[in-house]
Amino acid sequence: MGRVRVSILGSTGLVGQWMVKLLENHPFIDVVKLSASPGKVGRRYGDAVHWFIPGDIPEYARDIELVSTEPLDHKDVDVVLSALPNEVAGSVESKLLASGINVVSNASPERLSPSVPLINPEVNWNHLEILRSTKGNWLVKNPNCTAAIISMPLKPLQDLIHELHIVTLQSVSGAGYLGLSYLAIDGNVIPFIKGEEEKIDAEINKMLGKQSPGNYEPWGRPIYVTSTRVPVKYGHMAVIHAVLKEPMDRDKVINALRNFRSLPQEAELPTAPKEPVKVLDRIDAPQPARDLDPMAVSVGRVSVRNNVLRMVVLGDNLVRGAAGITILTLETMKHLKLI
Repeated sequence: MGRVRVSILGSTGLVGQWMVKLLENHPFIDVVKLSASPGKVGRRYGDAVHWFIPGDIPEYARDIELVSTEPLDHKDVDVVLSALPNEVAGSVESKLLASGINVVSNASPERLSPSVPLINPEVNWNHLEILRSTKGNWLVKNPNCTAAIISMPLKPLQDLIHELHIVTLQSVSGAGYLGLSYLAIDGNVIPFIKGEEEKIDAEINKMLGKQSPGNYEPWGRPIYVTSTRVPVKYGHMAVIHAVLKEPMDRDKVINALRNFRSLPQEAELPTAPKEPVKVLDRIDAPQPARDLDPMAVSVGRVSVRNNVLRMVVLGDNLVRGAAGITILTLETMKHLKLI
């Protein structure tokens, strides 16, 4: 299997740092360029980054000289992985695409474009197939971190669901590392995150829908979302109430979740969790402090009353919801011979 050469944009931010860490000693992906804001260009990565995540800066990355986001600096890579902030990603990624450079991006611009696959590999890897009819280079998007987490346990149940009611409890790291100051959140809960509820609704409907070249048909289920920010550093949770089309036995729901596997597991891709959805039996699970898994989604408090299913879902917003999903998407594309 040939190796894939990548560059990482936004490499000094939280998501970018996780990409750098997860790609250390990867079996077939090589990081050859790291990019950061203009004030850091030309500096060594190890000198420029304020390392927030567990462990040390990987040795391979320490001496890489940071480059700009300009296309000229990324002409010799196979794929650019973008961890840029939403407010700058659109213009930067457009320039890269116009210069013939492939992009897998964690940022929100173009996620709902009919011609752009929005990919959570276990959920809708098959949407990548539209790239076979794409002439030239391509853009692939990750979903919003919370939508990525929630869509995992929904996938094996999607044909049973009539509508969804979701309340999220999202950690401060979802707002970037500046959120970790706790200035506004310490001892508090903020019951509003700008734009989040709309993203979760639209993106879940796209991922669970049908994709064809230049078009997608949404899943079409009503999704009612309330998003909150809570004083937890890492991990996003959601309390989901799903109105089912008909009553269903709780054990059948749990078996469907536990037995769920998809192409990343079948292909044994390096970043794929062996068990993508973990159903936890403890009455007080899942908890971010005890049950957070980098790539798997943890599910607890599963109950069915009449035709309403309740479950509590937990996932790692920085790995499963951002850096890890980017890498798993790239691995999936390599497996499908799209790279």
